[in-house]
Amino acid sequence: MKKIHLFIAILISGLFYSCNSSEEKLTESNIDTTTPNLNATDIWLRTNYTFPFNIDVTYQWDEGRVDLNRYLFPPTLETVIPIMEAVKTIWIDTYTEVGGEDFVKNIAPRELVLIGGFNLNENGTRTLGFAEGGKNIVLFEADLIDLTNQESITLFVRTIQHEYTHILNQQFRFDEEAYKQITPGDYTAQWFNPGNESERFDIAYKLGFISDYARLNHTEDFAEMVATMLSNSPADYQALLDTIKQRIIDAAIRDALLELPNTATDLEREIATNAATLTATPDAEEAIDFIKQKEALVADYFLSKFKIDIYELQRVAALNVAKATLLN
Repeated sequence: MKKIHLFIAILISGLFYSCNSSEEKLTESNIDTTTPNLNATDIWLRTNYTFPFNIDVTYQWDEGRVDLNRYLFPPTLETVIPIMEAVKTIWIDTYTEVGGEDFVKNIAPRELVLIGGFNLNENGTRTLGFAEGGKNIVLFEADLIDLTNQESITLFVRTIQHEYTHILNQQFRFDEEAYKQITPGDYTAQWFNPGNESERFDIAYKLGFISDYARLNHTEDFAEMVATMLSNSPADYQALLDTIKQRIIDAAIRDALLELPNTATDLEREIATNAATLTATPDAEEAIDFIKQKEALVADYFLSKFKIDIYELQRVAALNVAKATLLN
């Protein structure tokens, strides 16, 4: 028995020796761990985004991050800080003021990627931005922003508000079943048809959508509602709803007048106009009611899931849009 134990011990020792003798000595890592050279823009981004919010802002070109089949390019260095100042003021500062100091720190994309030019699609539309798995947001047309123009700044930050809504939805889902039942049969993958943008919006408005893209599916519809509310002051948002209602009526009047012969008298045109208005008004009111139902679900979602009053968020966002415009 002792001989057996001795044999096993020798065998095990031999195995350890064999394994150890076959191992190669560790060499230095091939991973570059040296501190990169930082320019003034990098330092500003780290100070205002990375350190306080754990958000990395990528603006330098990385071909692995973009679709090489499209003509894309990085933003001009001089535009990065002014753009990101506006983004911080309108997006981060707004949520921080209303949702609390840690709101964006706890729920945020870990990376923002800036692209300088258009991201054109084969169907004739433009992709303004997208979120990837809640981890990052890619933003296009950074070089095309007029930082002295409130509408231009708002359009760019509106994209962030839209994509950030998707990230919020990954933290807590909204009542999707209730939302889908408001305009259940009018979502379509062909939301970009017809090619004329004005016609697309007329169709979307009449069906009860806040934008043409909202018709893609209920999650995009929800994000478009949030982005639209946070891109307009309460007064401007109400004015938009009034405009939508009037556009539906005007479209009906236009169609009615086109059906009249060229020889139609003024009286006949007046009768056709009044009849179209009478017929279209209930349709317009129904469309606005659909939008208001969606708005109510948006408000309930923010209040129940995040204890945020969406109307206070809207008010503060509007003030910060004006502030960001004045900064430039």
